Amino acid sequence: MKLTLNKPDVFGAFASAFCVVHCLITPVVFIASACSEHHEYSSIPKWWISLDFLFLLISFVAIYRSTKTTSKKIMKPALWVSWFLLSFLIVNEKMTLLNLSEYFTYIIATALAALHLYNLKYCQCKNDNCCIKKE
Repeated sequence: MKLTLNKPDVFGAFASAFCVVHCLITPVVFIASACSEHHEYSSIPKWWISLDFLFLLISFVAIYRSTKTTSKKIMKPALWVSWFLLSFLIVNEKMTLLNLSEYFTYIIATALAALHLYNLKYCQCKNDNCCIKKE
């Protein structure tokens, strides 16, 4: 929890990166399950399928914390727009509202990780006066 409070961009970048890894590994899990002797969809754990929502929750907290201490005004909307796009893409994938390629999810999750890293390197407040919104 201390990492979330003190270094939310590190936390957010890791969460986004793990989300991308999870998205890339999921097809392998499905293929391995289909090729096994007991090839039932139910053999894939429910917790694995719902990890997407855990990553969304973690990234929400990281973005919330990051936007409180960023020194660049553009970072706040960039982080939130990325999060909302990623949320939409994940919900869309679960509900199949639109037929969209999974590449969009990979791109947005990677962009979110990159935004966190950029914010960590270039947009940190050096004192209490530079932050956009101090609460």
